[in-house]
Order: sequence, then structure tokens, then C-alpha cells
Amino acid sequence: MTTIQASEFKAKCLALMDQVARTGQTIVVTKNGRPVAELRAHRPPRAKSLIGLHKGRIGIHGDIVSPIGSRLWEAMR
Repeated sequence: MTTIQASEFKAKCLALMDQVARTGQTIVVTKNGRPVAELRAHRPPRAKSLIGLHKGRIGIHGDIVSPIGSRLWEAMR
């Protein structure tokens, strides 16, 4: 982890953002020797659970409860 003073961060902000995006390395910004902020690469949040993952994307067409009939068994002979 790299540490940088706030005044230097202010002067090089855009270049540091590019560096973090490219390398993924976190930069700690300090003010008067104390850490006040971290600059790190953005990572999209991961799904917490698989339940509901495809909600709104999957639909049921037709009757899924009634028996499908004897045609399936005839096809398997």
C-alpha cells in the first residue's frame, strides 16, 4: 500500500486515479501524518445469495403442473 500526502494527492489526483485503475494498488492519503482516505480500484459488489439472482429474467410459459401426457413415453421407446 502506497502512502501520499494530501497536498501531493491534490496535485497528482488524475494520474493517481489512472495508476490505481491500472495496477489495483490502494493509495492511502494522509494529512498531517494521519491517514484520512484511501483510493482503491472499484469492484462491483458480488451477489450475496443465489436466491433471487434471476428474478425478473425468467418466466414460465404454459402449464407446469399438469402431466405432459403419454407422448413423451412413446418417444422414449
